Amino acid sequence: MIAEIGAILLAMSALASVAQGGLGLIAGHRNDASLAAAAKAFSTSALIALALSFAALTYLFLTSDFSVKLVAQHSHVEKPLIYKISGVWGNHQGSMLLWCLMSAGFAFALAQLRGGLGFGLWSRAVGVQGAVTAAMALYTLFFSSPFERLLPAALQGEDLNPLLQDPALAAHPPFLYVGYVGLSVPFSLAIAALLEGRTDPHWARALRPWTLVAWTGLTLGIGLGSYWAYYELGWGGWWFWDPVENASFMPWLAGAALI
Repeated sequence: MIAEIGAILLAMSALASVAQGGLGLIAGHRNDASLAAAAKAFSTSALIALALSFAALTYLFLTSDFSVKLVAQHSHVEKPLIYKISGVWGNHQGSMLLWCLMSAGFAFALAQLRGGLGFGLWSRAVGVQGAVTAAMALYTLFFSSPFERLLPAALQGEDLNPLLQDPALAAHPPFLYVGYVGLSVPFSLAIAALLEGRTDPHWARALRPWTLVAWTGLTLGIGLGSYWAYYELGWGGWWFWDPVENASFMPWLAGAALI
């Protein structure tokens, strides 16, 4: 039942994010404060729904519910607590849910922290950020659901990849996602500026704190991953070509250039 509730909450968050995206963009076009307030409220709803959905998946891992396919594939009843928790995002489906949660968190923060942004630019940015969250939530719900059942249920889990059972790797993905997802806020502000047809010093100043937060998170994530790679795998030239590390280093360079 918990898995089904988690899936329903994920669907609710997707709908709330769609509403946030549409209302925010329309509010910016019409200069309508009431629509902008509704978009802001939907950003809160999306975050709450995703937080509860993520909590449901975490509970399934903590209780070793092997009737859920993801838990059976990436956990074990005797696994230490820290790795039961990190097992939530130590796989594709769970990491996508974490991505959605962080995207909703940044959408909520953007909706709350208008700063010196003009109304049109701010409401459009909130709308674009809602659309980003909606796209990721819908993809996760329909193509990468972490709540898929396994029938019959497994007696024991297959366990998390031993290479990932490491404190540095437990913290590595969340920090990376702060960077990855955090950079969607400058993206939303840039698209909002294009839609509005103008930029100003307030817009440029607004980009900086969001970019710094995202870039700092990405730096910490890359640092933790590098530290793990050195002592866990040793150093060989092949690590330069690891696609995961390159995928995080490229936006780090772009973020550094933007700062």
